[in-house]
Amino acid sequence: MKRILPFSLIVIAAIVLSACGGAASEQRSFYSGGAPEYILPSSAPMEAPMVAAEEAYYEGDAGSGGGVAAANVERLIIQNADVAIVVADVETRMDAIQKMAEDMGGFVVSSNLYQSYTSDYTPVPEATVTIRVPAERLDEALEKIKTDVVEVQSENRSGQDVTAQYVDLKSRLTNLEAAEKQLSEILETATETEDVVNVFNQLVYYREQIELVKGQMKYYEEAAALSAVNVRIIAEETIQPIQIGKWEPKGVARDAIQDLIFFYQDFVDFVIRFIIYTLPVWITVGVPLYLIFIGLRWVFRKLRGMKKVEKKVEEVEEKK
Repeated sequence: MKRILPFSLIVIAAIVLSACGGAASEQRSFYSGGAPEYILPSSAPMEAPMVAAEEAYYEGDAGSGGGVAAANVERLIIQNADVAIVVADVETRMDAIQKMAEDMGGFVVSSNLYQSYTSDYTPVPEATVTIRVPAERLDEALEKIKTDVVEVQSENRSGQDVTAQYVDLKSRLTNLEAAEKQLSEILETATETEDVVNVFNQLVYYREQIELVKGQMKYYEEAAALSAVNVRIIAEETIQPIQIGKWEPKGVARDAIQDLIFFYQDFVDFVIRFIIYTLPVWITVGVPLYLIFIGLRWVFRKLRGMKKVEKKVEEVEEKK
């Protein structure tokens, strides 16, 4: 038994390592991308992963993960969106977006209401909110977000096909579970204490790897099932045009006037800061330094005058 057991462990380890060689590189790339942008709570509604209408067929090895001849899997696409909108009432729109996400079966990841400033330094509210909605309702959510807004400043959508990564993880999971089953069978037949400890340690390691792979697969499934939408909500006052009487300059004239206003604002700020801060500092530091300089110069002149008198006295004595 002592001879057979180590050989069995070596064979199992060799099979798993060779079968999971390709998946190991995928695991490294998964972690190099950092932690998931949003962590889904366990209570979040889970639907089937968002998939394209067609199915993907992978011929040959699935990334050399498990030697699969052909894998028939549903395509996993992670879709996210970023939108910046201008509205008349920031707080009301933020509440409406949060309620919309919950009504659609999603949830609010984060929200932040803060104070911004216009070009003339008038405080106005601004907000950012991140929600997750079912991927199949992403278009509907974006349309509702853009409804009755003053302006849509920007809209970006991104999609990432993670089908290959998911297939590799699935293949790796299959091999790890097979190794776990074989180790469990060996553990049942082992009689020597040393053999039991060795097999048990191997079993713990493979079970940890299984949980790790399952966690990665769950992240892909949930990220594909629920799309993230980042919304920036800007107050209408922030983009109000410049008006001089009834004249509303546009284009180059507007930009030139705006730059001139900024220049005067910066100049006035500089003058105020100079009078209130810089000038008193200079006076506080400069006056004592100047007085010290005057005092030292007077002392040096006195010493120089005394030396001249002594020199003349010596000359007179020499002539005598």
